[in-house]
Amino acid sequence: MKEIVISEALIARCGLYCGACGAYLKGRCLGCAENHKATWCKLRSCCLERGYATCAECVDFSDPKACAKFNNFFSKLIGFVLNSDRAACIAQIKEKGKRGHAETMAVLKRQSLKRKKK
Repeated sequence: MKEIVISEALIARCGLYCGACGAYLKGRCLGCAENHKATWCKLRSCCLERGYATCAECVDFSDPKACAKFNNFFSKLIGFVLNSDRAACIAQIKEKGKRGHAETMAVLKRQSLKRKKK
């Protein structure tokens, strides 16, 4: 199994940190940037078309929750099941930069920030 490392290249377009993902660490996934078969991911396709590294660079939506591609039913369901908050990850990228986000996620050993209880 791979070790968790700090790498901006392991930040998924949606803000998740592939570097701490179990599938990536076990060698079952290449991560968002290298997974050319992930054509099913509308966020990845959108970012690639626009030349964005992540949704944090989007000029159309300052809040990713306003984007229908980012905030769809499936992503809400997965976020609920996994206690994941991708929008918080995007906010953290905007605040700390990609390097700061990668460092934080590697230290936390988490693929995503946890959803805050309402």
